[in-house]
Formats: sequence, C-alpha cells, structure tokens
Amino acid sequence: MHTVRVWDLPTRLFHWALAVCVVAQLITANVGGNWMNWHLRVGYAVLTLLLFRLVWGFVGGHWSRFSSFSYAPDTLLAYVRGQARPEHRVGHNPLGALSVFALLAILLVQVGTGLFSDDEIAFTGPLVAWVSGDTVSLATSYHKSVGKLFVLVLVALHLLAIGYYKLVKKERLVRPMIDGDKQVQTPVPSARDTTRTRLLALAVLALCAVAVNRLVGLGAATAF
Repeated sequence: MHTVRVWDLPTRLFHWALAVCVVAQLITANVGGNWMNWHLRVGYAVLTLLLFRLVWGFVGGHWSRFSSFSYAPDTLLAYVRGQARPEHRVGHNPLGALSVFALLAILLVQVGTGLFSDDEIAFTGPLVAWVSGDTVSLATSYHKSVGKLFVLVLVALHLLAIGYYKLVKKERLVRPMIDGDKQVQTPVPSARDTTRTRLLALAVLALCAVAVNRLVGLGAATAF
C-alpha cells in the first residue's frame, strides 16, 4: 500500500468552510428576520469560497485540479459498468466529479441570484439596481424556491453517496478530507501541499475576497 497526499490543506479547508456556510445559509434563510443580515454576509463568504475553488481548480494540488477529474463520456460509462481505473479510487471518481461540478454550478447560480434578489420587506441583494424589476422578480423566485430545493437535493445526495461508499464499497471518503492522505494499492502522484502552495492559496483567497467586496461595493454605489 502507498500513502498518497490526495487533498491539500487549502482544498480541505475550502470543503469544510463551504459546508458550514451552506448550512448557515439554509438556517438563516428559514429563520428570517434580522438573521437575514447574516444570510447576506455568509452569502458573500460562499461566493468568495467558490471563486477561490474555481481558481484553485487550475493551480492547486494535482487531485484538486479540474484536469484530474474531467472525464470523457466513455470513461463515465465504463465506470458505471464497473470498469473503474485505479486512479478513480484516489481523487474524484467520474460520478463524484459530476457531483462536484453540479454542486459548484448550483451554488454559483444560487449565490448569484441572491445578489439580485429582493424580499420586498427589508432586505435586498446588493446588485438589484443593476437590473430591471422583472429580472429581480425572476432571480428572487428562483433563489427562494427552485435554487434552494436544488441545494437541498444535492446536499442530501452528497451525504447519501458518502454513506453508500462507506457501507457498501468499504471506502472512506471523509477521513482523507480531514487528514489529506489516502492508502492506495498503486503508486500515483501526490498533491503538492507545501508552505509555498498554502501561501499561494491564501493569496488567491484574499484576492477573491477583495473581488467580492468590490462587486458588492459597486452595487451599493449604483444604488445612490
């Protein structure tokens, strides 16, 4: 057996931070009231994390890069038929890759529509002044109903998949996302996870936070 660093520290911190933020978003949205102030703030944090992950998908550790789990349709079909390759047991397998891309897309749309939403009571997204009233209504409707349902379904599927792999396939997916390492039978590349790469991740996160802050600030300025 070989010990391989699969998930670098930035990827692991992103994963758990995003999980906490999504739960916080669902709770604050349902509680409402003044908790909507936190709903907005956590929404900005989610957008920052998603932007970070998009960048990290190109410059992060080997198994965190999109190129390591962008599978062709025939590879996906072969995996479903039980013809898995050794590397499919290391990072994201073809089905897992689909769930990752779906989750990133759904969350981006959800937080994006939130920026243009208006509850017509006390809280509005920072970019409502940029679009027409019809667009605001459409974004609000999606954000509060369809988008929220999509997020709940994907989270549920994610948890079910973890349980399935642990109970049926005897494969632990949570532990490597905690300590970063995985035991594999064949030698495969390890993800870079050094002080230098961690500082790079911190710089990328900071730039993404600045970008989100500027975006929100531009929306507030337009309102005046």
